[in-house]
Amino acid sequence: MIDIQNRDTVAFEFARICSLASEVIMEVYNSGFEVRGKDDKSPVTDADERAEKIILAELKKNFADIPVLAEESFSAGIRPQVDGVFILVDPVDGTKEFINKNGEFTVNIALIENRVPVAGCVYAPAIEKIYVGGQSAWTGDLSPGAEVDKGNLSDMRIREAGETLTAVMSRSHADEKTLNFAEKLGVTERVSAGSSLKFCLVAEGSADVYPRFGPTMEWDTGAGHAVLAAAGGRVTTPEGDAFLYAKQDTGYLNGAFIAWGGIQS
Repeated sequence: MIDIQNRDTVAFEFARICSLASEVIMEVYNSGFEVRGKDDKSPVTDADERAEKIILAELKKNFADIPVLAEESFSAGIRPQVDGVFILVDPVDGTKEFINKNGEFTVNIALIENRVPVAGCVYAPAIEKIYVGGQSAWTGDLSPGAEVDKGNLSDMRIREAGETLTAVMSRSHADEKTLNFAEKLGVTERVSAGSSLKFCLVAEGSADVYPRFGPTMEWDTGAGHAVLAAAGGRVTTPEGDAFLYAKQDTGYLNGAFIAWGGIQS
């Protein structure tokens, strides 16, 4: 079993699992896959379901006593009691990007403790880019299924705010509130990205802020939040309060949030 207090070890175990699961994801991605609708009308493919099975099986090996809240299992009615420490899994975050084959989808795994993400991995197998966050943060290139070697990754930190500000926004979900927030903040450049890659662009210093006013689920944000925090960033509500997890009363639905780089909010 892995000591969950060793955040870096946890994060790199998540990275190993993300890489392993990505093999079946890319197998489906490169095939003539079928798109189906879930009860909530959101799209799903075999990649989501097959990858989640692999992830859950691998998590049992070293985190058997920790409850796992996973998107496809949750949709199937599996609702574990999460209290204190739990794991969030999104086997394919950005299913629309997956379906559109633009490559901007990710595999997300995060450890939550006391309602805050403390370790996580975001892996984008189609563009072969991985982001790992525990006590510190790393990023680098990784082929699907390849071994994750810390020595092949680079340390990652947010950038300090300069004279110009760049906001990263959802490719599929930018709305009027988001645009108004960016204008009020003084954003001079906007870039688009899909899935949890938006957190990672802030974490690696390619952008300064990621505002999100549209709905997300906890498994959409946990891993990216962990990576950003490890890189020196933070995530708050628009009012500046801590952005918390284990929101059982909302069915794990997130409210609006702002992911910050080096800007003083």
